Amino acid sequence: MTLHTDIPTRDQVTRLLTTRSPAGVSLYLPTRPESPGDEERTELKNLGGAAVEQLREGGVDRRAVEAVEEQLADLVEDDEFWRFQARSLAVFATPESLTTFRLPNHLTAAVEVSDRFHVKPLLRSITFPQAAFLLVLTQGSVRLLEVLPDLPAAEVRVPDMPSDVASAVGKSSIADRAPVRRIQGSEGQKVRMRQFARKVDQALRPVLAGQDTPLVLAAVEPLDGIFRSVCSYPHLAPRSVSPGGGDAGAAADGALVGAAREVLDEVHAGQLRDWHELFDRRTSQGRTVTDVADVARFATIGAVDTVFVDIDAGVPGFVDEQTGAVEFRETPDAVDYGVLDEISRRVWLTDGRVLAVRRDDVPGRGEVAAVLRFTP
Repeated sequence: MTLHTDIPTRDQVTRLLTTRSPAGVSLYLPTRPESPGDEERTELKNLGGAAVEQLREGGVDRRAVEAVEEQLADLVEDDEFWRFQARSLAVFATPESLTTFRLPNHLTAAVEVSDRFHVKPLLRSITFPQAAFLLVLTQGSVRLLEVLPDLPAAEVRVPDMPSDVASAVGKSSIADRAPVRRIQGSEGQKVRMRQFARKVDQALRPVLAGQDTPLVLAAVEPLDGIFRSVCSYPHLAPRSVSPGGGDAGAAADGALVGAAREVLDEVHAGQLRDWHELFDRRTSQGRTVTDVADVARFATIGAVDTVFVDIDAGVPGFVDEQTGAVEFRETPDAVDYGVLDEISRRVWLTDGRVLAVRRDDVPGRGEVAAVLRFTP
């Protein structure tokens, strides 16, 4: 399965959050899926140059700076890497390593240099992934499509996927009059559809295992309800779309993908409503805080259950490792780090939920807001 995005797993994010290096460089730049990559390479070269200059000004060892510079230059020259891009690219470099993620979200260009990575914008792709799987399910065919921003739908090969209801249950047609045990007619057809749906679900399990990407179903009744009754994937979207004629083709798939993206937007909006309702309930119980210093202190002692963080806000400074006290700085440099990033890191590493959202979606519309595990 060829993916054009690299949504980070929890383990990958944890690795980034726990990396320490005297020359940690985090770069974000917008990309375009349809672009040959020339403009993006130039932008990465410019951002990398700015990061290297910050490292030098910060007094980082010359050999470490040169190692980072060499890794970034190698990435710029990697023709194969630039063949497929999404909406944004995140690059994390140290003298010993370089990690990239192609992201489906629109992120602004940024350069951050510190002893730790600037991960907060990356968390947006986990909070609201702009990708989905689309299962097109009819009695005569079944396909799994990958839905990504600004790209045509790509069909995902699923081993052992049944091709249609009749062949899945060993019949030439599900309309025949042969009894299924004691059930015939329309009831017998539903039994066969359920057998078919179970086989589809079984085939999907290894492909979707470990994923949390929403699955949108394109089906009509009774197959829609039957598949939902047997589906084991926990991220099946609550609303289905019409499969139309069920015929594959660019125009048909384009219409299906457009409808699936509308469902994906509804899924994200519903999640955000649920999180805001949680914040409101906890506020009435005295279990929320919105001041940056307060959130940092509670994050340090592992008391934050859920934190909303503005992905575009920057609060330079330090957070004390023991007390969580914040020392704010006027401007960022190669020595300090983002306070909001550090809050996110501490919440993440204590198994809290980090929601990287836009300012308007932060309760109170500040830089940060947190739901606490207990009343302070």
